[in-house]
Order: sequence, then C-alpha cells, then structure tokens
Amino acid sequence: MTNNSKVLALKYRPQNFNDIIGQEVITETIKNSLKADKIPNAYLFTGIRGVGKTTIARIVAKSLNCSNGFENSCKEKCSNCDAITNSNHLDILEMDAASKTSVDDVRDLIEFSRYGPTTAKYKIFIIDEVHMLSKQAFNALLKTLEEPPEYLKFIFATTEIKKVPITVVSRCQRFDLSRIKSSELFEFIKKVKDKENGKISDDALKFIVKLSEGSVRDALSLLDKALLSIDKDKELDLKSAQKIFGYFDKSNLIEIFEALLKGDQSKTLEIYRSIYEQGVDPKIFINDFLEILYYFKNIEAISQESKNFDLNTEEFQSIKNLSKKVNTETIILFWHFTIKVLDELDIVADQNISIEMFLIRLMHIKSLKTNEQSSKLETNIENKIKTNNPIKNKDKIKQIKNVIQEKKLNPPKIEVDKVKDEPKLVNLDDLIELCQIKRELQLKYELETNVNLVKFEYGRIEISFNEKLEKNFIKNLTVKLLEWTNKRWIISLSKKEGNKTIRESKVDFKKKNFEDAKKTETYEKVIESFPDAELTEVKKDD
Repeated sequence: MTNNSKVLALKYRPQNFNDIIGQEVITETIKNSLKADKIPNAYLFTGIRGVGKTTIARIVAKSLNCSNGFENSCKEKCSNCDAITNSNHLDILEMDAASKTSVDDVRDLIEFSRYGPTTAKYKIFIIDEVHMLSKQAFNALLKTLEEPPEYLKFIFATTEIKKVPITVVSRCQRFDLSRIKSSELFEFIKKVKDKENGKISDDALKFIVKLSEGSVRDALSLLDKALLSIDKDKELDLKSAQKIFGYFDKSNLIEIFEALLKGDQSKTLEIYRSIYEQGVDPKIFINDFLEILYYFKNIEAISQESKNFDLNTEEFQSIKNLSKKVNTETIILFWHFTIKVLDELDIVADQNISIEMFLIRLMHIKSLKTNEQSSKLETNIENKIKTNNPIKNKDKIKQIKNVIQEKKLNPPKIEVDKVKDEPKLVNLDDLIELCQIKRELQLKYELETNVNLVKFEYGRIEISFNEKLEKNFIKNLTVKLLEWTNKRWIISLSKKEGNKTIRESKVDFKKKNFEDAKKTETYEKVIESFPDAELTEVKKDD
C-alpha cells in the first residue's frame, strides 16, 4: 500500500514526539525520563479513542530502541525505527488484549520474555485494550510486571481504566491522555486539508471538529469522507457537510423548542419530520436536544467565543433572548423527560414514533410563560392542593407539577372519596384478591409466586428474602397500598424463613389430594379393572 492510498488516519499518524498534538505535558514528561535514563518498568496510557495512546506507545518503543540515540530518533530514522513503524520488529510485540484475553496467552508472553532482545536494546510488549484481559491473566502478569528483566518493558493502552485492577495500575507509570482542544484540532485538520489540496470551508472544518469530540482519529476519518464527497472544483461548505454526516442546523432545534413552549403541535412535528427526512438518527437528535437545553439553562454563564464551534452568532442570540421567557423549572423538566426517552429508544421498534410522542409529551408540561407568571401559577396550585388534600404534609408525596399548561387550571384532587370504604386487608389472601380487583396482575403474580410471608397485620407486612422477587416489588406495592388504603404501609424483609408461597402451598395441597385419593378403595378397584388407568385430577364434591 502506497502512502497516498492510505486513509488519512494512518497517513498522518505521528511518527515522533514532535508530531503529537494536544498531549504536550505527557510527551515532555516521557522525554525527560528518557533523557535522565529513568525508565519505568511499565507505561499505562488511558483516554478516549483516537487521542494517541497506541501512537505514543510506538513512539516510546522507537525512542528506547533507536540506534542513533533518543535525542536523534526524531531526526534520523534507523532500521529499528523503520521496523517498529511497519510493525515487523522481532523484539517489539504488539498484542490486542481483546482477542487474547486468557491466562494461557499471558503465560506464553511471560515465557517469551525470558529470552533477551535480538537486535534492539529493549524487548517491549505493547498490549492494547489491556482492560480486556481476564482476572487470571492479570494475576499471572503481576510478578513479571513488578520485577521484569532489565531488557523488558511493558506499555499498556486502555479506554476503560476502571476495569484495570489497581494492583496492575500501581505497578505502572500512568498517563491520562486528554481530549484534543477544538482550536488545536481545527488547526491540525486544516493543515491536513491543505496538504491534500482539499477545498473545504472553515465552518465545515469546525463542524468536523465538533463531531469528532476531541478525537484526532475521528476528525481525520470524517475529513477523509468529506474530501471524497466533493468534486475537485467545488468547495465543501457547512450545509453540504451537514448533509454528508447526517446532521442538522441548531436553528431547527431552537425553533422546535419555541414551538414546544407555545404548545404548537403541528409546527413542532413538521420541523422534526423535516429533520428526520434528512437521515438524522433519533439518538443524535436527542443528544443535540439535550445540548440545546444546556445552553438555555446556562447561556448567561458562557461566552460565544468559548462555544464558537457549537453556535453561530444568530443562534447564540436567539437562545439568549428566548431563555429570558422560560423559567428554570421548565428546563429541568425537559431535561428529565429527554434523558428518560433514551431508554425508550432501545425498546420501541420505530424510534421515529417514539420521538414524536416524546415531543407531544413535552408540550403538555408547560406553556410559554414568564418566570413571574409561572411562579404565581405554581403557588396558586400548591395552595389549592393543600386545601383539598387531607393527607398530612409529612406524608405528602412530592410530584412534578405538570398541569400548568392547561388553559383552565383544574388541579387534580387526590381520590379520597374513592377510599372512604377502605378495603379490609386482614391477611395475604385479601391483598391478593384486592390486586385482582385493581387489575395489578404483576403484583398478584409476585404475591402468589415469590412472597414467603412471615407476618401480616394492617399497615405492616413482613416477608422473607426471596431472590426471585422482582426488584421493584416492595416499592410498587407500597405505592399501591398507599393509593388504595390512604395509609402508608411498611413492608420489611426478614431473616426468618417464612411460610411457603401461595403457589407452593397449592402444589403441596394438590399432591396431598392425589396421595389421599390413591389410598382409597375406589382407586384400588379402578386400577384392578383398568391397569393402564392414570389419575390426572382430583375433585371433591361441595
């Protein structure tokens, strides 16, 4: 493969410390340690994808083994440097822990480490995605990692440092690679664009920087795609870049936000459908909607210069003006509902429908009102609820006020009238029957199948621990009992064994009936006359 035919991420991969961007502190520290000849047994590089973990690992390997010496390794390449660059050096073993996770793979590595280097000064093991190693593999590596031979060095790279055992981390010199700053990344890909003779506007490049989220590899991959998507004589502008990468203008989100607050359903859905028709993924839409909510909440605390890659002047001013007309409570409610819809997207087959229903729900949270108006309305509703609510303040369940948007304010009355005749719950059977009446079939199933009763009295239920019990059972049952009886119930777990479940009791009762039936004279006569007969059911006359 020629250099020109390589993808940009490989073609412009740094080959020495001077080429690395955004990691100056780390590279300076490593260079100082090499100059002082204070080389750790193992390096550990951690950070998000595409910020230089594996690249720096290879550069360290070249610096340690360069025939011309460390200080000249950046200027003059030797045979060792070329071999490491081409990944065919005999003494530099680069291993992907995602495909070699077992303890046997590590044992082979340790066995290989017993032999000194052939042509280089150091034998170096570069293990990428080291967090993928098994627990046994990590344990097998500990002794060699702590006291390796003088000629052996380890270099680890990982995106998930929390999965690496602390015993391994403590034996390494750890370096946390940060995301590349937007300004640095912009200047870098602009230089690459010029070298590739590409015609892309600065706005489009800034857009690519934003999508890359601080990853150099992502930025170069996106730039590669952008360069391949345009004719040689045309310049790629921002709008064309947005179409290529399935992105949409922030102004569309601002329009949706304003339409939501006004309760204009047709306009809201019209704008969203136009975004969806551009091929925008629903999850991307939700993430960008969250970003807009952040701007609405904090627009006064950020400057346009600090976010110039996210908002243009017109969008920045639009958010600033509109934010004065909406209160903080609305933004927080919107944020809460938006976060929750991310879980729904993994369940619903048609994500587009889920987004439309999500936007309709947001419209029923609040209308567009000033802070002062909303505050007065909320106080008014709160007072009315206090007046009509006989439940004591200490027992009150705090709920999100979601009725302010109604033209006629009719605060929901707590259904006290419906519970005047409180259900008589004397035992577990009464509770199961009540669940049947209220159509709470899941609760009924849990009570019959997975509840081992220890003690039952009005207002308090004690059950034994059962691993099969649904994790939200106690919470759900407590809420329903409060709703049905207008009284807080205490449901506690006991260390006592408890009674058998209702279902187990029924099974035992059925078995006993079968055994009793088989002992009867009638059964014996039937078997004598019909040896192949089989008892399938026992019914007792009333």
